[in-house]
Amino acid sequence: MKKFYKYHGAGNDFILINNIDGKTVLSKEQIISLCDRHKGIGADGLILLESSVNMYSATSIGSMDSPQAYCFMNYYNSDGTQAEMCGNGIRCTAKFFLDQTRSKLKELLIDTRAGVKKIICNTDESFSVNMGTPVFSHKDFPNEPLIFEGIKFDFVSIGNPHAVGFVENIFTVDVSRTGPRIEKDFHFPNKINVEFVEKVSETFFRVKVWERGCGETLACGTGACAVYAVLKNCVRQDLTQSLTQNEITLEFPGDNLYLSENKEGEIILRGPAECVFKGKMN
Repeated sequence: MKKFYKYHGAGNDFILINNIDGKTVLSKEQIISLCDRHKGIGADGLILLESSVNMYSATSIGSMDSPQAYCFMNYYNSDGTQAEMCGNGIRCTAKFFLDQTRSKLKELLIDTRAGVKKIICNTDESFSVNMGTPVFSHKDFPNEPLIFEGIKFDFVSIGNPHAVGFVENIFTVDVSRTGPRIEKDFHFPNKINVEFVEKVSETFFRVKVWERGCGETLACGTGACAVYAVLKNCVRQDLTQSLTQNEITLEFPGDNLYLSENKEGEIILRGPAECVFKGKMN
């Protein structure tokens, strides 16, 4: 029997397994089965907490001067495919690491396929993640915006590719129909995540998301960063005049996520992470 834990960040939910010993090896079919909401545990993705090749030595734990990480987030989408990064998933990984080690650390580094990320444990029990600098030119998408079904989409990479489109009314968008069409369009050789955004005010936006390899989810951390990146870089001058270093709020169906930027131009994602239950599986 193997222990598993169920966590969520803003409704974006994950199965987490402590695999520091490296003994758990799951096939694509097993991951799909475990993430199935009717015949399995049910989740948007599965995360194996593993040792990083950039692991801290025993004597360096607690020192943030080193670029090395405490652990590796081995992330899989619910369809069994690997993903480079997950903003909600890494916050859940941070809380899982703290829960498993009973650590009182206030800062930690977690290794991902998109590089090592720094996480701050806030006093309100939320987690802030330095998601790095967005990239607007990438092999995974065209350099120029495209129009799909009358919606203009801009493209950005937050370690994984995103298409961000702004709409007048988020509730009129059929995400389950339009999302997969864009995700699998020939312009995107590795498929793409899709965000639909409605501006409510200069600092408040509503977002719905179609995640590559998952489908429609209640929230998406990298998607939130993608929306912020498009706004911050003034790609859409008609939507926002200026964003300061103060946080903006993105309302997802699952919960709110909060975005800001540090002096280096790196995006800071803040949001919740919560354990909801645990169990054992064969």
